[in-house]
Amino acid sequence: MRRRLSRGNSEQESEINLTPMLDIVFIMLIFFIVTTSFIKESGIDVNRPTAKTAQRNEHGRIIVSIKPDGEVWIDKRRVDIRAIRANVARLHAENPLGSVIIAADRETKTHHLVQVMDQIRMAGIKNAAIATESESP
Repeated sequence: MRRRLSRGNSEQESEINLTPMLDIVFIMLIFFIVTTSFIKESGIDVNRPTAKTAQRNEHGRIIVSIKPDGEVWIDKRRVDIRAIRANVARLHAENPLGSVIIAADRETKTHHLVQVMDQIRMAGIKNAAIATESESP
């Protein structure tokens, strides 16, 4: 036996509950935020040299940039050559799994690059990478 619903009940049943849909949207938003990897940029543009054997390193978190005139930038601020060791050691202590990437301009003099590499090695990092652009065939 079926009963017909009165008109008052059908109005109450016609409403759609949006709460579960909003919950799913917020969960998906949180998922995408957490799974996205964020790469810190040094704050300056350098014209990196090209290399045929360049490899992409997604785990690099400490980027040390060297401009052609020898200015060194870490974490969007200019750093004196003598302060590189302390800054890199602090950033490496905050993220021990991250590697150090040196982004030197192709016009940077070699002695500036060697000084920066020495400071990074004195900070305890033995395998700093040098950022390059991959060469197109």
